[in-house]
Amino acid sequence: MPVTLSSGIRDTLVTIQQTVAESTLAQTRLATGKKVNTALDNPLSFFAAASLNQRADDLSGLQDNMQQAVRTLTAASSGIDGMTKLFQTAQGLANSAAAESDPTRRNTLTTQFNTVLSQVDELMKNSGYGGTNLLNGDKLSVSFDAKSTTATLSIQTNAGSMGTGALTSNNLGVATAAAGAWTNATTVAGGTSATTNTVGDAAIATKLTQLSTAISTLRTEASGLGSTQAIVAARQAFTTSMVNTLKAGAGDLTLADLNEEGAKLSSLNTRGQLAQTALSLATQRDQQVLQLLR
Repeated sequence: MPVTLSSGIRDTLVTIQQTVAESTLAQTRLATGKKVNTALDNPLSFFAAASLNQRADDLSGLQDNMQQAVRTLTAASSGIDGMTKLFQTAQGLANSAAAESDPTRRNTLTTQFNTVLSQVDELMKNSGYGGTNLLNGDKLSVSFDAKSTTATLSIQTNAGSMGTGALTSNNLGVATAAAGAWTNATTVAGGTSATTNTVGDAAIATKLTQLSTAISTLRTEASGLGSTQAIVAARQAFTTSMVNTLKAGAGDLTLADLNEEGAKLSSLNTRGQLAQTALSLATQRDQQVLQLLR
């Protein structure tokens, strides 16, 4: 046999059900921090926020590659700085040889000069990062947008792009000095043998010119790498800012006001208690009516 409820009790029960539903919703929002947790809450906001978050995730995935590109460029720039200092050391040795008249001393300086040049090549080989050595002719590609094939920067030194390959001493125009090249100058004047350094001086002067050209080339390469590094760093900073903007936009669509939800939950709890009291009073009133009918 069905139970019939009075209108007062039924109205109070409806109020209690609504209060419980709203309290549950407020608790969910407080627990998750979101006012839109599923598409059922607000389809437009849910899918718009999902699109923004997906875009932010795509860009975040590229940030690691950008950072690695900066590291590769930094390694190459450090390598060029080291090579430049070694070439400057070679310049000092060549100048010392030019000021030296003793053939033995000149030969010693020639050996030292060649040793420095060999270290230039070794330093260049050690200037790679993560398997990429821009000074050895390698090419590096950095993508700034996963959805665009044109937002990609190809990084390579001028020597690499022109096909000359690695920045070795030979490719920079500075070859090692042959043994005795700075001393082989003996002339005979008036029947008397006299050692002069005319030929050796010319060979040293040629090396000094080659060194100056090589240092100038390295400075040009360093300038290019510096400009490229500035581009990558700027795009990296922009990407970070863009990710934050996208996530903030998604949050605007889905995040709940925790202060508001907390106050609402407190109010709903009070309302629920009052509804329970009202239900109790309505039940008591119905019982009193039944007693009168007995």
